[in-house]
Amino acid sequence: MSRLRLGMAGGGEGAFIGAVHRMAAALDGDWDLVAGAFSTDGGRNTRTGELLGLDQQRVYRSLEALIAHERTLPADERIEALAIVTPNHLHAPMAIAALDAGFHVFCEKPMAMSVFEAEAIAAAAKASGRQFALAFTYSGYPMVEEARARVARGDFGAIRLVQVEYLQGWLSQPIDTDGNKQAEWRTDPARAGLGGCLGDIGTHAFQLAEHVSGLSVQSVSADLTTHVEGRRLDDDVNALLRFEGGARGVLKASQVAAGEENGLRLRIHGERGGLDWSQLEPNTLTLRWLDRPAEIVRTGGPGMLDATATLVRTPAGHPEGYIEAFANLYRAFASAIRSDSDKRWFPGVTDGLRTMRFIEAVIANAASDQKWTSVNPGENE
Repeated sequence: MSRLRLGMAGGGEGAFIGAVHRMAAALDGDWDLVAGAFSTDGGRNTRTGELLGLDQQRVYRSLEALIAHERTLPADERIEALAIVTPNHLHAPMAIAALDAGFHVFCEKPMAMSVFEAEAIAAAAKASGRQFALAFTYSGYPMVEEARARVARGDFGAIRLVQVEYLQGWLSQPIDTDGNKQAEWRTDPARAGLGGCLGDIGTHAFQLAEHVSGLSVQSVSADLTTHVEGRRLDDDVNALLRFEGGARGVLKASQVAAGEENGLRLRIHGERGGLDWSQLEPNTLTLRWLDRPAEIVRTGGPGMLDATATLVRTPAGHPEGYIEAFANLYRAFASAIRSDSDKRWFPGVTDGLRTMRFIEAVIANAASDQKWTSVNPGENE
């Protein structure tokens, strides 16, 4: 099977997430990176293309130049999909331009700067008939799929409680004013959007909670805090969640939890038992029961569901992590583009719209005296 041709917007020399996308896309042999507009800095852009071994004629000064030239190439040479790995304010204009030009899109999260922009992307994806994927990486872990499948088949009974937390400590000091580029743009409303920690990692927590529980959040009661003096966006989020069907939840996200690394953890409980998964120990899923001892399911080990096992690449005891989870999303994205019969789920338009509505609901609620704010437009709580 021939490889699909990938272009990239952003992700130039020294950028973290662009390199992650490239590693993930390459892991299973589905993709070849053949073109890019990596940086508005001409020298950095050129160096990135050289380091990646690209034809310099396909290292473009801008996305507009990339689209214009790629469309002139024969169908079997031009890019088929574009990976967007830029700050948030560029997601919508780039995604819409690429979709309108007939390219599939794999975009970093959050989807856009607002619900309005997200809806415009959704409309462009529908009109173009092209695939649109979002980099909610943690939903690509095998044990996350194992958890989702067990909830879906009713192992725990009706779901009552959903608790998700995402704790980081890297913004505990004002490094956003000390030249740290990753911190600087993430705390700039013009580039990050309405939410700081909320948009950066709170969206990951929210998407994971809905995806695994299979339930939609109906309303939120939230508190946003900025602990570091002078910071322009939130760095700490606390939200109570009301799910459809009566389940209740708690979401905690913070980037000022000093000493924490990447502490994403999900716990879900139903009538008969519950589950516990942590990104720091991603190969382990703990199942707890009302009437029998707890169980531990390990990636690649006995007891995994057949469908989940197909996400595993190595024998039990060989750690798989972040890059492999990301690669599972790129593999599913490739399958959808090829219209393979064995299509796998990947996060896309629905997840993007849900998370943008969550961001706006949390911000509205935190700024008001209202106890609960609906995540779903047109509904009153």
